[in-house]
Amino acid sequence: MPKIAICDPIHERGLALLYEQMDLEIQDLSTLEKPSLSEAIKDIDALITRSMTAINANLLAHATKLKAIVRAGVGVDNVDIDLCSQKGIVVMNVPTANTIAAVELTMAHMLNAVRRLPGANTQLKHEHLWKREDWYGTELYGKKLGIIGFGNIGSRVGVRALAFGMEVITYDPYIPKSKAADLGVLYTKDFKDILACDIITIHTPKNKETINIIGQEQIAQMKEGVILINCARGGLYNEEALYAALKSKKVRWLGMDVFSKEPGTKNPLLELDNVYVTPHIGANTYESQEQIAKEAAQAVIEALRGSSYPNALNIPIQDNIAPYAKPYLQLAQKLGFFCAQVHKGAWSALELTLAGSICEYGNSLLTFALMGLLKPSLGDKINYVNAPHVASERNIHLTTKTLEDATPYTNLITLQLSAPGYSTQISATAFSDDILKITNIDGFEMDVKPQGTMILFKNTDKPGVIGNVGHTLAKHNINIADFRLGRNAKAEALAAILVDAPIGPNILHDLQEVPHCLGVSVVSI
Repeated sequence: MPKIAICDPIHERGLALLYEQMDLEIQDLSTLEKPSLSEAIKDIDALITRSMTAINANLLAHATKLKAIVRAGVGVDNVDIDLCSQKGIVVMNVPTANTIAAVELTMAHMLNAVRRLPGANTQLKHEHLWKREDWYGTELYGKKLGIIGFGNIGSRVGVRALAFGMEVITYDPYIPKSKAADLGVLYTKDFKDILACDIITIHTPKNKETINIIGQEQIAQMKEGVILINCARGGLYNEEALYAALKSKKVRWLGMDVFSKEPGTKNPLLELDNVYVTPHIGANTYESQEQIAKEAAQAVIEALRGSSYPNALNIPIQDNIAPYAKPYLQLAQKLGFFCAQVHKGAWSALELTLAGSICEYGNSLLTFALMGLLKPSLGDKINYVNAPHVASERNIHLTTKTLEDATPYTNLITLQLSAPGYSTQISATAFSDDILKITNIDGFEMDVKPQGTMILFKNTDKPGVIGNVGHTLAKHNINIADFRLGRNAKAEALAAILVDAPIGPNILHDLQEVPHCLGVSVVSI
């Protein structure tokens, strides 16, 4: 009989659902000391965990029977997903069960900020003062709300804000404009439109693109007395910049549930009277915890019975995939991830062309390519199971083509992506020693590894351009690790430049000013 271990406490309704299954054995190890867990799970088939248990090499050392792990919640920072994939363990999470809780907490912070409820409450209850004149606020009605990120949570915040009579505008380059328009929300591709709002709230995953998305430069462009809300992830707003802006009253109020370092008990923002905080309680409602527990229990039941793997975050590397094909799964995902960074916008079509014997793995390769394409914008909300469904919801037309001959290579993957007014194509292959190489980018022949930080510099093919690019990078103390150049029949050249340091906006700007430059982008793989 398959065995399920519960490593951290979950709601009793989830436990009840598990114990109702007559074909599964349940072991509640939530009160067991963590160092003892590794030995206790050696004959366990599936785990349910929350944030308190680290799923790492130490824990999994003796877990030879483990097939599935369910994280009862959204974040999987405590799970070594790569290690689980290597061991053939499916990792799942529960990404939407706390959606309503997070939405309503966002609205609570917004109302607290405009009506200053915590201060009024404290003065009356603890100082026993009845001073109505101290607590003039503003109204949500008629104010402009800017929403950064318009996914499950951001879109629902928008709907509720419209009910308050607010004007709502969203910035999310990864959704089609129609998603916002269908809900009566304005859509913008210009981030400055968000910075001009009365209230700004953020609802994005935390990744390289969104960390410090609001900093000193962005705050300087906001209107005086702006209100900021963050109930998403710590670090999306730069906290040092927030502190200075709150002190000067440039930012009138800040509602905050998440911090860059948690627990945030020593955060300097706590010193300020115009900051309203909660200790990361976005999912802390009884309804949310009950739903999380039930969905986690259902996921592990389905996984052990083999019917499905709801919200699977990985695909185990198993024997039914030929060894030569395994590198191409990784390669397909890298190509999708590459394209997502070259063009940050909503895609309309993806065409995957396969050449050689890898053609028999077309469905898997397409799924991995979609994962790479959608992961930067969706974070933990995208997985190998739902990627095709999400693509369909976003009206991304999917096509797979096959060719027998991959000459001069044994196998070749080509990813063609289209968006309104834009398209890009990239090809790559893997060699026998699992070395991955990009072979072509938009018609420019290449021979470059898809790894690290890469500058793509397109220019008119004129003398001196390469020297000017090198001089510009040297001026910023950027070392070049590799430099690959391709040319086409249109007298154009494309350089793929691997560098040893991040490329900031100032460096990107200077590269764009190089004579004969036709375009510059930066990709981190």
